[in-house]
Formats: sequence, structure tokens, C-alpha cells
Amino acid sequence: MSSNSSTMFHDGHRELQDKFDGRRMADALEKHRRFSEFREQDITFIEGAEFFFIATAHGQSVDCSFRGGAAGFVRVTGPTSLEWSDFDGNSMYRSLGNALRSPRVGLLFIEFGAQPKRLRVNGNCTLSDKSTIAGHKMTVQVDADEIFPNCPRYIPNLTKAAASAYIPDETGASAKPDWKSAEDLREALPENDPHRGQ
Repeated sequence: MSSNSSTMFHDGHRELQDKFDGRRMADALEKHRRFSEFREQDITFIEGAEFFFIATAHGQSVDCSFRGGAAGFVRVTGPTSLEWSDFDGNSMYRSLGNALRSPRVGLLFIEFGAQPKRLRVNGNCTLSDKSTIAGHKMTVQVDADEIFPNCPRYIPNLTKAAASAYIPDETGASAKPDWKSAEDLREALPENDPHRGQ
């Protein structure tokens, strides 16, 4: 698969590449490791992931957030597209609020273990309030224009103990997090929150 025609580096990247003699390597990585479509191994990795990180920004609002779920909660829907249904959160909508105003997002998928992996997916995000999964408010779709694996050498070898008890089941029900019972927050829960009044 060919890489994109426009460069992924701006003058700030180039300044540091030149200062530390990294331009040749950066150009080689862009040429040989930046993909325009998901490869089979990318699809397997993404759809098997139980979490990823998402970076967003709008003006002075910058956010890096964690997203998690059962394996398969992120679905690759096309050669350059993926989506997930957004789970119940703390109602701040920092990541998705940024994406609503500035659609550029960066996703980082990591696998901890004896053979660690890391994959970056950058692109444009759209939000739909027509989630097909019970208990979810929105579906988040990303159209990727930069897909590239990263060297995983500094990723620690961690053993998975257990999945989160808060991952919703097929009906959308989940365990109640402690913070929803906090005296200073419980009355502020959204009207349709299933844990309200519990």
C-alpha cells in the first residue's frame, strides 16, 4: 500500500530532525512505514484491542484520554475508517467536545506483553448520536489519513490481570463507579443516567 503524497512533517519537526541528524530516518519511516489503508495486521490489532488513547485539541483546550472496552469495541469499517460506540463517562465531553469543533484526532493503540505493539492512527473524526449499541449515546467515526506503526521498545511487559468490571454488557448495564455516589456529584448525574438515585 502506498503512503500519502503530502508530508507528515511540519517545520518544527524538520527543525529538530535537522538539529539531531534525523531527517533521513524520518523520511525513510514516512516512505516505508506510513500507510494509506489499514493492513490485515492493523485490523486484527485494532479489533482485538481492549483500550486505546485519543488526543484532541481545540484552541487552548488540549486533551489526551483513555478509551476502553471489551475486545471488538473498536471496529474497522473500511480501508481507512474505524468507529466505536462511546461509553458512559463523566459528562465533561472534553475529548469529543474538542473533536466536535476541531475534527483532527490522534489515536494510539498499544499492546503490553512479551511482544509489544504500537500503532498510531491520525485522521478526522465525526460524531453520530445514532449508536446501535444499547446504553451508548454516540458513535465516533474516524477517517484515517495517517496509519503507522511505531517502535515498541520502551513499552513494558505487563500481564493482564482482568478486564474492567465497568464495561457495559449487551444491554448497556454496568457496575456503578464509586464517584457516582459521591455526595458532591450524585445529584449532578444526567437525568437518564441509570445509576441516578441508586
